Amino acid sequence: MKYYLIAGEASGDLHGSNLMKGLKMVDPNPEFRFWGGDLMLEQGGTLIKHYRETAIMGFVEVLANIHKIKGFFKLCKKDILEYNPDVVILIDYPGFNLRMAEFVKSSGYKVFYYISPKIWAWKESRIKKIKAFVDKMFVIFPFEVDYFKKFDYPVEFAGNPLLDAVNEKLIEKSSIDDFIQRNSLENKPIIGILAGSRKQEIERNLGIMLQVIPQYSNYQFVLAAAPSIEPDFYRKYIYGHQVKVVFGQTYDTLKFSTAALVTSGTATLETALFNVPQVVCYRAGNLSYFIAKRFVKVKYISLVNLIMNKEVVKELIQFDMTPKKVTEELNKILPNTNYRTEMLKNYSELQVILGGTGASERVAKRVYSYLV
Repeated sequence: MKYYLIAGEASGDLHGSNLMKGLKMVDPNPEFRFWGGDLMLEQGGTLIKHYRETAIMGFVEVLANIHKIKGFFKLCKKDILEYNPDVVILIDYPGFNLRMAEFVKSSGYKVFYYISPKIWAWKESRIKKIKAFVDKMFVIFPFEVDYFKKFDYPVEFAGNPLLDAVNEKLIEKSSIDDFIQRNSLENKPIIGILAGSRKQEIERNLGIMLQVIPQYSNYQFVLAAAPSIEPDFYRKYIYGHQVKVVFGQTYDTLKFSTAALVTSGTATLETALFNVPQVVCYRAGNLSYFIAKRFVKVKYISLVNLIMNKEVVKELIQFDMTPKKVTEELNKILPNTNYRTEMLKNYSELQVILGGTGASERVAKRVYSYLV
């Protein structure tokens, strides 16, 4: 089968790569052409656009880059028609992918969507496009099945692929001593920093995160750099701070961290699956924040809290994200606190809810079965 996949950010690249891995297990002759990143490229096929070019977030930022985005649409449409795939698989990235779904469906191709747009958080009106232009929807959160039932639109839940990716790292034979030696770290417990995968996120969040470091002389801070961001970008932020930056080692950083400061997004769920207590820290541009505050319908921004439907991890959002509050919350999740113990207990319940490992292969089997 010929598969055309579209992922527009780091998390989509991860999920897309695992889906491709699963498809190679069930399809004797798969061909891939895609928009994504390095992880998808490792699975083979042809990369058209890297997500480091397409990951534009925020209302203001999108408007500022509108001509560039239009160029992406034009290129993608032309490329799909020339490739003539058996199916186009859209991975999250709804602002772009829902528009592509309309074009792809009207051009006579099958449209599968993997990882639903979060219409349960905002822009519920997108359900009209989903019902009109998406043949099959595969979701990764169990609560989404009941949510879509309200619209008489059946979706399929086969588990969450992050459990596979995390489990693969957890069973890997690597030690904290190897990690320390490889990165010239100190012999101190690690507090991980995950400041986002996009430059806009890093610019608004990293500086505040770094301000808490002087208060923790018994720990060392390790910043897991986003794979799509060049090393020079981080230098201006870390100058003068006692922090070590590591590249391409996000999962290693989480595996060996005692606690973590994490921006909202997929990273919050990954951190929980590694059993690392965390503080969620997130600032957006003020205009984007006020617009989102008006339209976003959910109580939480972190996936951990959304899935559990309660506050498992503390969310310091926008004006609540200050060095003082980050310090207060970080103190609560360090070893020997009841708060930390309770968070880890909730993490265990979270893993059960997400349905265990093997999700990527299960989804791949379903995708292939609908095509043969």
